Amino acid sequence: MAGTTTYNGYTIPHNKRWHTVAGKGLCAVMWFWVFYRAKQDGAVLLGLRHPWDGHDDHSHGHGHEHEGSSSPSSSH
Repeated sequence: MAGTTTYNGYTIPHNKRWHTVAGKGLCAVMWFWVFYRAKQDGAVLLGLRHPWDGHDDHSHGHGHEHEGSSSPSSSH
């Protein structure tokens, strides 16, 4: 049988080249994604930082300008 190897009675088929290239490419994409997410969320995952740490300035325009000021109803 062409394209196979037999070892101790077990026949191992050989992969086509595109299967090998596609597998290595997808493996590389997976590791790039793992390292990217580790860079973004690694400290939280390891318990070194809380997910909400670093969000106390509220200066990036999310509609929190009312915090810290008196409400309009209390000025009457």
